[in-house]
Amino acid sequence: MKTLLLKKEEVGRLITMRDVIGAVEEAYKAFNSDQVEQPDYIGMHLPSPGSEIDFKLSHYKTNELISMKTSSGGFVNNPTAFGVPSAMGTILLFDARNGALICVMDGSLITGLRTGAAGAVSVKVLARKDARRITSIGTGNQARMQIRAIREVINIEEIHAWDNSADTLSRYKADIESEFGIPVVIARSKKDAVEQADILVTTTRGKGSLVEADWVKPGTHIVAIGTDQRGKQELDPEVFRNAKIVVDSIAQCSEKGETWHPLDRHVITKDRIHGEIGEILLGRKPGREHDDEVTIFDSTGMAIQDNTTASKIYSNAIERRVGTFFEFFES
Repeated sequence: MKTLLLKKEEVGRLITMRDVIGAVEEAYKAFNSDQVEQPDYIGMHLPSPGSEIDFKLSHYKTNELISMKTSSGGFVNNPTAFGVPSAMGTILLFDARNGALICVMDGSLITGLRTGAAGAVSVKVLARKDARRITSIGTGNQARMQIRAIREVINIEEIHAWDNSADTLSRYKADIESEFGIPVVIARSKKDAVEQADILVTTTRGKGSLVEADWVKPGTHIVAIGTDQRGKQELDPEVFRNAKIVVDSIAQCSEKGETWHPLDRHVITKDRIHGEIGEILLGRKPGREHDDEVTIFDSTGMAIQDNTTASKIYSNAIERRVGTFFEFFES
């Protein structure tokens, strides 16, 4: 048995955002259909300021694949000191029938793609049908990925953007307008930006609440992406008090996600969480029920999303004969 190696450029050629949205929907449904074994992920803070590395593992019974992903970020000195990116990722795929390593692929694109796709899936079931205006708090790579994904499911007419870095903000405006032709309004303040939102996307590595509750207008859908570990925070816990709260994983989000903060402050109790998004996709629970409700999707990211996305890439690679096989095992 040989092992397939897929580099970043090859991974990028093997999947589209529309494919990833489908793979993420499959992942959420599988998670709520007893088809997934997924241990708690491990996140480690490392000595370099702001740096971390995560390890996520899943077994998808349907495709008989085990995935293990490592993803790192925050190593701001990497390009100059070591000649490698500040954020990296690797995915290993194992055949669950025999434990053999069948594929090693770059995981940096997959993390960005499937996280963007998660926001788009939430928009499909939780945003108002007439939602057209997006506010982006944070304008880095994931903020761009959210737009790439959400534009697959709705017609975005305008984006209002805020970032604490003027340079990052101006690059975001230029990039989005050039790539998609969607006008980007640079907001005068976070408050002004949030007040414009039909869909509010937060993608920062925030350490405190960036969005105040009284800025959020009725009918807003919030895609909370940036908080996936204790210590990170983007939303005022009061935002949760009267909102419909949907998460990818109750276990993860109540311990490591944005939802942890209102739970910790006793703003809500765990029974106020409406449900997991897979339950809505399976038709077991309703999504948005009226135009005035505020909905929140708290996404910490799950290993099964990596599994279904990587599985699609692997099968496409075999079909199209992309990548390099190498002898990893000796009989």
